[in-house]
Amino acid sequence: MGFDFTFHGAQLTALGHRAVWWASQRTLVVSDLHLGKSERHARRGGAALPPYEGRDTLERLRALTDRLDPSTVICLGDSFDDDRAAGALITEERELLAALPKGRRWVWIEGNHDPSPPAFGGEALSKLTLGPLTFRHIATDQSGEVSGHYHPKVVVRHQSRPAFLVDRDRLILPAFGTYTGGLRATDPVLQDLMRPDAIAILCGPRALPCPMPRIKPHARR
Repeated sequence: MGFDFTFHGAQLTALGHRAVWWASQRTLVVSDLHLGKSERHARRGGAALPPYEGRDTLERLRALTDRLDPSTVICLGDSFDDDRAAGALITEERELLAALPKGRRWVWIEGNHDPSPPAFGGEALSKLTLGPLTFRHIATDQSGEVSGHYHPKVVVRHQSRPAFLVDRDRLILPAFGTYTGGLRATDPVLQDLMRPDAIAILCGPRALPCPMPRIKPHARR
């Protein structure tokens, strides 16, 4: 139930589950898990959040790896809500994290929330280049980037849906984490970052492409 598209010569599938599948490389890409968000929120004096988001996020990720059997999994940064969050995970979450990387390459890309993500059986890198694509947390001016960070969303019929944003230079993934918020595609940051012909791919039971919403004519060219 994904949407197939070509990006810099790579045949990719945007999955409605908020992940990218690169079939020829057997590579699964997710972004912004933000594990430990409820614990960090409470630690910093915020309102109490139900403490189940980590398990839900990891179980959804395990379901994808069980179904697709990737040889490589790339987590595009902010996998943990801060550097202390990993140490505060409950036993069940830690066991899930320890099991997921077994038998495959698992890459933790550094994010602004977790500049030193723990390996948990994988490897931590600032960025990763595979073939024509470069995987990093925050988009730069390099063409062929796959990134996260912004948690893009699109409002359709008064309902906000996580979305991929794609143009000829970059692909930005939605957040995979259960408790993550989002930035509307009409926000000036994303309007300026993406080219006028960018598309959005809406997540849900089916991945649905549409033109990226535009609110001003002087977006990036």
